[in-house]
Amino acid sequence: MRKPLLTALFAAGLAAFSLSASAAAKNSFNLCWTIYAGWMPWEYAASHGIVDKWAKKYGIEIKVTQLNDYIESINQYTAGQFDGCTMTNMDALTIPAAGGVDSTALIVSDFSNGNDGIVIKGEGKTLADLKGMNVNLVELSVSHYLLARALENARLSEKDVKTVNTSDADIAAAFNTDDVQAVTTWNPMLAEARAKPGTTEVFNSSQVPGEIMDMMVVNSTVLKDNPALGKALTGAWFETVALMQGESAETRAALEHMAKASGTDLAGYQSQLATTKLFATAQEALAFATSPKLPATMDKVAAFSFAHGLLGEGAKSAEAVGMSFAGGLTTGDAQNLKLRFDPTYVQMAADGKL
Repeated sequence: MRKPLLTALFAAGLAAFSLSASAAAKNSFNLCWTIYAGWMPWEYAASHGIVDKWAKKYGIEIKVTQLNDYIESINQYTAGQFDGCTMTNMDALTIPAAGGVDSTALIVSDFSNGNDGIVIKGEGKTLADLKGMNVNLVELSVSHYLLARALENARLSEKDVKTVNTSDADIAAAFNTDDVQAVTTWNPMLAEARAKPGTTEVFNSSQVPGEIMDMMVVNSTVLKDNPALGKALTGAWFETVALMQGESAETRAALEHMAKASGTDLAGYQSQLATTKLFATAQEALAFATSPKLPATMDKVAAFSFAHGLLGEGAKSAEAVGMSFAGGLTTGDAQNLKLRFDPTYVQMAADGKL
């Protein structure tokens, strides 16, 4: 899921060609998603008629398309080829929002709760041992953000380490070489690195809970003009997530389907879910989306993004891109609101009004 970030400048170029800039009422919509434990419910909902059922309820059609490349999916959403797309909170800020595409986090579906981590070779290591080390990771990704937060916790800074850009496809193999002493990555590569004898996981995302979020993001103009889309997607999502709970044969079959679709078996998928805080109910998701911690978290993400040049060449501060939250709260430039955490539809689901 978590590939290198696109620069905000390039995103701005894509946004200039956005087909969604002048959205209006319509009855057919396109969404895209990529494989990740927390997003497999979208595949199940689409392939088992749940999305179609909810779309029919509101008199619309919704096509859900799997793309193989995570960043490319966000590029295409930013360019207006899709009305919605699955992405992390940081990528939502630094790609479509920074690129000028007004986007809404319709559903914050989960957060990484151990799915991302830092592993050092050697037993009994601590974060302090990172000082002076090379750390292999996917630069400018959520792994990079996690490393920065870990160093902050250890009263170190990025100046105390040297990051080595390594693709997610190569990072597990790189850790098996003598040259690489530390990696920051996500599952399943994290589990592979952690399982190597004589290694120590010195930090993981459960120590910064709620900061690496996974979301369904939709074009704000499309959503405003077509509330039926928000209702149908939210209804389909929480019906599917409800099915994943419990011990019934139907639940097991659903989880086995998701596991197979994601390229693993049931045990492997459940292992990934164990380090993913998937909100089991609309009430849980609503509590997270309306928490005062959310704006504070996004301010941290904005600060990291600005420090690494991800808010665009014209950004003069971490507040260059405005964000809005529950209760009318805004952070950043209120004249440039481009990322909205709007709990309206999740509230409707929690209230049983979909």
